[in-house]
Amino acid sequence: MTSGRPPPPPAPEPAPTADQATEDAMSNATTVSPAHSASSASTLITNIAALVTNDPSLGDGSPLGLIQDAAVVIEGDRVVWTGDQSKAPASDNRVDAGGRAVLPGFVDSHSHLVFAGDRTQEFNARMSGRAYSAGGIRTTVAATRAATDAELEAGLTRYLAEALRQGTTTFETKSGYGLTVEDEARALRIAAAHTDEVTYLGAHIVPPDYADDPAGYVSLVTGEMLDACAPYARWIDVFCEKGAFDGDQARAILTAGRAKGLHPRVHANQLSYGPGVQLAVELDAASADHCTHLTAEDVDALANSRTVATLLPGAEFSTRAEWPNARRLLDAGVTVALSTDCNPGSSFTSSVPFCIALAVRDMRMTPDEAVWSATAGGAAALRREDIGRLTPGARADLILLDAPSHVHLAYRPGVPLVSGVWRCGARVV
Repeated sequence: MTSGRPPPPPAPEPAPTADQATEDAMSNATTVSPAHSASSASTLITNIAALVTNDPSLGDGSPLGLIQDAAVVIEGDRVVWTGDQSKAPASDNRVDAGGRAVLPGFVDSHSHLVFAGDRTQEFNARMSGRAYSAGGIRTTVAATRAATDAELEAGLTRYLAEALRQGTTTFETKSGYGLTVEDEARALRIAAAHTDEVTYLGAHIVPPDYADDPAGYVSLVTGEMLDACAPYARWIDVFCEKGAFDGDQARAILTAGRAKGLHPRVHANQLSYGPGVQLAVELDAASADHCTHLTAEDVDALANSRTVATLLPGAEFSTRAEWPNARRLLDAGVTVALSTDCNPGSSFTSSVPFCIALAVRDMRMTPDEAVWSATAGGAAALRREDIGRLTPGARADLILLDAPSHVHLAYRPGVPLVSGVWRCGARVV
């Protein structure tokens, strides 16, 4: 394999004939019977320099399951075959990857995309020396309440398109900038039109109108607001932090959500040591997000649970805060995800590749670990098995890099390397 920028791919070649896909070839590759109609067209992506499958039983046997000189076959919205390109089966269509790398689509399991307003002045002031605190959320709350549904949806679709161009094929997003029954419900309704991974975050902060009655706000979040929001959401989240909600309040909120069929997630231990991680593990939360300030007991609890530690390096970059100790978590056996935390206040980036580069440079992750965490790790944080991997039966979400290896995501930071994106089997970029 040569280094540097690979040449542009040639025009698609004719599909291979049936006799090119011998029974012997099929027996030496990973395949699955397609669960689609006989009329589903198949597409072979071939001439892949390096294919990340996230299946350690394949390729080099690493967690990435890296296959060199590989091919993938898509049928309908699923992957039906992966393996050595010399053994690829017949297909209806062929795409030549031109010696580039192919990865699963990124899974961004933590974002806040339904909002209005701008916090440029806050960011500028913070970069000039003012510390970040949870209170800045109130600025976005005021702007979001004043926005129309159309304005909120236009913003959401803009950020989704931005993320898709950079390889994100699955995203989670939260409410949390309305903090009234009506505004939280409409945020979730708008989000649910664009993703199944919707999170109710009425417990983002105590809004100004309840500043003197936080217990009353917790009652609202666990009562009328929850009733209005639960039909649109899969998850419930809480910002368990000084200046937001303490451990007892967070437990009450998450327990109420779980009784309504919503599964917990927790903003945990971002700004200080606290009960968030332990609470996440206690309630079998899918993820504890941020995880910057951890005790040995916190790390041990995560390592012995199903709860994923979701790290959000864009937040540390944008607030000049202490970096999470990813190496400590990984060495302890904790499952780690990487996500953008895209929001207008503390991490206004939709770029998973940027977060991968930050994680490698400043959180001491290897490029392999960072890529796994941004794909399979994000899927684990959403308790999904159909995404974040490229193996037979998985959803056909994949990205083509304008580079011969996934390592270039960290090696060439800031460069727009994603040159092709397939989502549910259809090329969208």
